Amino acid sequence: MNDPVPLPVTDKRDALRAKIDAAERRNAERTLADQAREAASLAVDYTRANPLTVIGGAVALGLVIGLLTRPGRRVAGQALHSASDAISGAASSAKASMSGATARQGSRIGEMVAEAAMAYLMTAIDELLETARAGQDKAAELGDAAGTQAKRMTANASEAAGSAADSTRALARKTADVAVGVVRDLRRKTKG
Repeated sequence: MNDPVPLPVTDKRDALRAKIDAAERRNAERTLADQAREAASLAVDYTRANPLTVIGGAVALGLVIGLLTRPGRRVAGQALHSASDAISGAASSAKASMSGATARQGSRIGEMVAEAAMAYLMTAIDELLETARAGQDKAAELGDAAGTQAKRMTANASEAAGSAADSTRALARKTADVAVGVVRDLRRKTKG
């Protein structure tokens, strides 16, 4: 049988260089735009397969992001305050009309029942508004904590990237030094 003939070292290097060049060409041909198009195509396919999930997720994400920003919290606070004023105004109007209706009927018991119902309703509304305010405060705290955490993560990522770049530069210098030494040794051996 035929024994494989070992390739000379230069042929091995040339074959390795050819493989590296081919890989670099493939990577160069596959641009960021191609990768983005592929990701967009996958996203469109998922959206077509699950439209309600995507819409619900987008709405929820938009609300959360909106509430985490200062303007979003301010708008939510204004809406809460406006709703509180509207509810209080409606309750006062209802109480006045109930008092007027019972006064016209001459029933003191009816007026007391109306006042008790209105007091209960006002207490429930106050508790609801207090709960909403507490939720708004928690959302503000969450937004502040998320902002702080994002800043911390950004600093850590920047530090890690800098450290990785420093390590890569140091490794490249060491590799270059070793390569120069190997070339020097090969030249000495081939001359000698």
